[in-house]
Parts: sequence; structure tokens; C-alpha cells
Amino acid sequence: QVQLVESGGGLVQPGGSLRLSCATALTIFRLYTMNWYRQAPGKQRELVATITSSGRTNYADSVKGRFTISRDNAKKTVDLQMNSLKPEDTAVYYCNANTGSYNHWGQGTQVTVSS
Repeated sequence: QVQLVESGGGLVQPGGSLRLSCATALTIFRLYTMNWYRQAPGKQRELVATITSSGRTNYADSVKGRFTISRDNAKKTVDLQMNSLKPEDTAVYYCNANTGSYNHWGQGTQVTVSS
């Protein structure tokens, strides 16, 4: 069953912004650590941002200060606000939900930063 669905990807110019959203049907959403990963062509999948069940956040050095992860436990969603986008941010972005017992992935959404 599909439990995570990303949206909001697209084409944006360098310096622009996008907001990605991940809608979930997770019964115990509030207990999950939520993550955004990305995978660029020819590169390994990398962790971009994390938000824990308590709201603690962490970011990859490459996006720190530009990206913001947030969650809404009532709506069971997690967002990634991406500002000051660079061409090297181009990748497929994946939503991930993880506990000690469960691990779920979204289908991915393409983000392309180009002039």
C-alpha cells in the first residue's frame, strides 16, 4: 500500500525556491522520524534533512541555512522548504518515514535547478 506521496517538485531557476510536501497515511505518524533524501544522476542517495518525533531537526552541510524541514502531526505531513536553490540541488527527492520497526519510502519527485 502507498503510505507516502511526495509533491511539489519541478523546474526552478538558480536562486529560486520550491516547497516539497509528503502526504502520509501512517497511523502512528507522530512516532516516526521523517527524512528527506535525494539522489542525483550518477551519485549515491544522500540524507538531506531529518525531523524526529520530538521536532528536532538536522541537515546535510550542503543545504544547511537554505532548506527547512517541518512536520504537521495533525495533517500527517512533512514539508521541505528549499530556498536559494543551486544547480547541484538537482535530484530526485524522496520522503522517508522510519521507526525501529517500520521503514517507508515515497515514490520520489524530481527537482531540477537550471537556467
